[in-house]
Formats: sequence, C-alpha cells, structure tokens
Amino acid sequence: MRMAQLNCYIFCGFAQQNEVYMNQIDEKKNMSKWKRFFSYYKPYLGLFFADMFFAVLGAAVTLVIPLIIKYITGTVIYYEPDFALNVILKLAALMLGLVLLEAFCNFFIAYQGHIMGAKMEYDMRNEIFAHYQRLSFSFYDDRKVGQLMSRITNDLFEISELFHHGPEDLVISIIKFIGSFVILASINIWLALVAFAILPFMFIYAFYFNKKMKAAFKQNRARIADINATIEDNLSGIRVVKSFANEDAEMEKFMEGNSRFVDSKRNSYLYMGGFHSGLGAFITLINIIVIVAGAVFITKGVVDVTILITFLLYVNNFTEPVKKLINFTETFQNGISGYERFLEVLAIEPDIQDRENAIEKNDFKGNVSFKDVSFKYNGTDSDVLAHVSLDVKAGEYVALVGSSGAGKTTLCSLIPRFYDVTEGSITIDDVDIRDIKLKNLRNNIGIVQQDVYLFAGSIIENIRYGKPGASDEEVYEAAKRANAHDFIMSLPNGYNTDIGQRGIKLSGGQKQRLSIARVFLKNPPILIFDEATSALDNESEKVVQESLEKLAANRTTFVIAHRLSTIRNAERILVLTETGIEESGTHDELMQKHGVYYKLYNIATGNEKC
Repeated sequence: MRMAQLNCYIFCGFAQQNEVYMNQIDEKKNMSKWKRFFSYYKPYLGLFFADMFFAVLGAAVTLVIPLIIKYITGTVIYYEPDFALNVILKLAALMLGLVLLEAFCNFFIAYQGHIMGAKMEYDMRNEIFAHYQRLSFSFYDDRKVGQLMSRITNDLFEISELFHHGPEDLVISIIKFIGSFVILASINIWLALVAFAILPFMFIYAFYFNKKMKAAFKQNRARIADINATIEDNLSGIRVVKSFANEDAEMEKFMEGNSRFVDSKRNSYLYMGGFHSGLGAFITLINIIVIVAGAVFITKGVVDVTILITFLLYVNNFTEPVKKLINFTETFQNGISGYERFLEVLAIEPDIQDRENAIEKNDFKGNVSFKDVSFKYNGTDSDVLAHVSLDVKAGEYVALVGSSGAGKTTLCSLIPRFYDVTEGSITIDDVDIRDIKLKNLRNNIGIVQQDVYLFAGSIIENIRYGKPGASDEEVYEAAKRANAHDFIMSLPNGYNTDIGQRGIKLSGGQKQRLSIARVFLKNPPILIFDEATSALDNESEKVVQESLEKLAANRTTFVIAHRLSTIRNAERILVLTETGIEESGTHDELMQKHGVYYKLYNIATGNEKC
C-alpha cells in the first residue's frame, strides 16, 4: 500500500514537473515569437519613432481642441464683449492651426507609416522566399504551390497592416483614453467614475471574443490558401482542362473550396459581429448610464445641467479611442494569424543542408560511386533502392533501364542531393557528396529532363540561366552546340523572342534543345539525362539525340532511357529492378544473356516498330 502511495507521489510529482517544464517551453517560444516580431522594426527605427511622434502629436491636438472650446464656453463668453470677441478670434485662429497640424500628422502616419509597413513586408517576403529556396524536394512533395504563394501574398499583407497600424493605434488610443479620463475627472469625478465603471465588463467581453476571432481568422488564412492552390493548379493545367472539356468539373471543384472559405468566413463574421455589436452596445450604455446618473445627481444638487451637457460632449471624445481599439483588435487578429502561419514555414528546417565542415571542391573529375546505398521517401516503409553499389569512372557513359518504379530517376536524384540517402553513401572523386557544399555540388552537375521547364521571358534569358552573367557570345555558342541556333534565328525576334509561360510558343524539340543549350553553357563535368527524348517525335529525337551526344562527350553521363534503341552505344547499361541492379554490361553482352534487358529490349523495339 505504501509502495503504491509512493509511486503515486512520484508520478504526480513528475507530471507536475513535466507540466511546469512544458509551460516554460511555451513561454520561451512565445517570447521568441514576439522578440522576432519586433526585430523587423529595427532597420526602420527612425521612421518608426517619427511615425509615433506624429501619432502622439495628433492625439494631443484632439485633446487640446476640446479644452479650448471648454475655456471659451466656460470662461471667455463671460468677459467684456469686445475683449471676449478678440480672445475668441485669436483662439479660433489657434484652433485652425491645430486642425492643420492634426491633418499633417494624420497624413504623415497614413503615408510614411504605410511605407514603413510595406518595407517590413518587403523584408519578410524576401526572408520567406529565400527560405523557400533552401527547402528541399521533400518539402515541395507534400505542398501545393498556391498555398505557399498565399503565405507570401495574403498573409504578409495582413502582417504589414499590423506592423503599421498596431503601435500607432495603441499609442493614440492610450493617450486619448487617459487624456479623456483626466478631462472628464476634472469636470466631475463622480460622473467620470460612473462612466468608467462599465469598462471591466467591456474588457472581459472583448477578451472572450478575441480568443474566438483569433482561431476563426487563422482558419480563414488556411482556406484562402486552399483556394489559391486550386486556382494555381487549374490555370497551370488549363490546356489539359480544355482538352478534356472538364471546365464544369473544375468549376465544381473550385466552388467546393470557395464554399468552405465562405463557411469559415461565416464563422469569423459571427464572432466579429458579436464583438462589434457588443462593444457598440457597451459604448451606448456608457452614454445612457452617464445621463441617468447625471439626472440623479442634478436632482440631488450634486451637479448642474451645464456640467452634465459639457460632460456628455466629452464622453464622445472618450468613446472614440475605444472604437479605435475595436478596429485594432480586428487588425491584430488578422495580422497575428498571418504572422503565425509565416513562422510555421520559417520553422521548417530543410532536410538537405551543408554539413558544418563542408568543402568547396573545384577539381571535379567525375568519378561517381554508390556504396551500399538504400533510400526510401519520407512517410513510406519500403525502400525504393536497396543496397545499391555502383562505380562510374570519369567520362563514362552509363545508361539506366528498367520498368517504371524501379528507381532510375530516384538513383539519379541522389547524386545532386535532391534527396539524401537513407543508408550508405555516394562519393564523387572519393569525397562523400554530403561533405561538399550543396551549391558547389549542383554547379558541377547538369540535368536534362523529359519535362523541360522554361521560364516566361526571352530565349536568351532562358539559356543564360545555365550561367548567369554569361556574355551574348557564350550564349550563341552554347545554342549552336545544342543545334538550336538555326531555329532561334528563324524566329521573329531571334534570341529576344518571348517564349510564353513554360515555353508554350515552342515545340517539344525546340524546348529540349534550349534546355541542352542551357547545360552546354553551364559546362558541368557530370550529366544526367532523364528520359530527355522520350516525348519527342522521331525527327526531333534525332536532332536532340545528336545534341545530347555532343554534350556527353568527355563527361560522366547518366542516361535514364525509355527508348532502348537510343542507348545501344552506351559504354555500360544498368538494368534496375525492385531488387537493385539486376544486370550490367554493353548492349550486345546483355542481349546474349537473354535476361531482363533482352525482354525489355524486344518489347520496346516491337512497340516502336508498331
């Protein structure tokens, strides 16, 4: 029994200690979040303090003007008429000057304040875009482009509004709030206390709805990101949509996502409506309570009617900062929801990174070795590659063949570290690729894929992508070696021809030759051809194949082949199956074995003849 009690005490003590520890972690995370939030103001402190100065000045002006009016109505009107008129005119001129000063203050905080917010948004957008560039393929395998775009556009806009309006609205509201209380208390302390008595209930109400609104606004951010993803997916594949006449199906899909967004909006508007209407009711209630209390005080002889009327005029000056705080709450909830989503992305560490002591290798010869390499994708249990060992000498031309899913593309994706091996290692010139700086490694590997991606812009810009800063002459030479120069010169604007989104204005063969020219310009010692000709017609294939052979000369080359007839002259052909490298040899050697390659080749050439 005692042992059971002792165990219970120990367990309870551990649970309490663990809870305290978790609370400390959450507190540290929260502090870190806000520390980072305020760090974005650092480059713009001068502009920030100027914005705050004019915000304070403008708020002070709004408090001074009613004091002048009080002085006129309570004191000046009782002076001798001519003297009173002279004083009133001078005070009117002063108030006019104060109005102009307030207008300038409001202009400054509206213009320069928004500029500050836009600059901070610029910095954050650069930060998240740079982070996107660092993240590896596994991150993009699980995300939709439209959702990632939403983090850069919608979320950051809301954050910039918070950066700008947050501090200034708080400062203005606090100054007006305190100033109003001082003025109201100077008129009549009892009426001031009555007016402020309702505030605790107002803040409790606001706190409850704030919590609800925060969750609702965060859901809104996620739903609008889903809509962006649907739009991006649809517009990118618009030709496929139209070719299948699936516009109605796409519209249905979009309307479904749009409806979910409206539902989440309905939820947020429900809480927002309760928040605004409730606080509006509290403000009206303040006026009613002051009137009722004032009437009671009048009957008791505590105040007179003049004081009550003056007090009611000032109550409006007190409720105005409360309304500003209401608007700030909405801005805050939108901004902080976007900020938390922004931090969620920045918190994701790329799984492919430079090691601490990674080197810059400048003398790539191109000897590539796979040493007992196994690999499986995140979230899966089965290996795509299992215990693969392979040595490819510098300048060797190696072809990879096998059925779909055998791991050909995966094997080649491991060389530039698009993914890291699960077990084993890959070396280049006897150096583990994980010990080479990523940028340096990838700068020495050229990839020509079946699905060519060309950027919107001109031909010369797309070729120069292989070597930013290359001269026009270097670009022309690369195009000639890729058999692309002649067709480029036949286009209306030659190398300056705009090729449209993803090179839509070019044929498949033309796009492929531009991608080859891009790699020629890069001039890497190691090449990967990922089924580079499989989507081309016979005529285009012949031209592109000739370009590829020129490119492969004296370089270590890995070719993933779909059409086996194109790799008959390969120095070595590797046959991949689910068990790894099943066969290896030249075309003639493998045909004589009557094994897997023999069957694949006969099937492939039979299909090609058909």
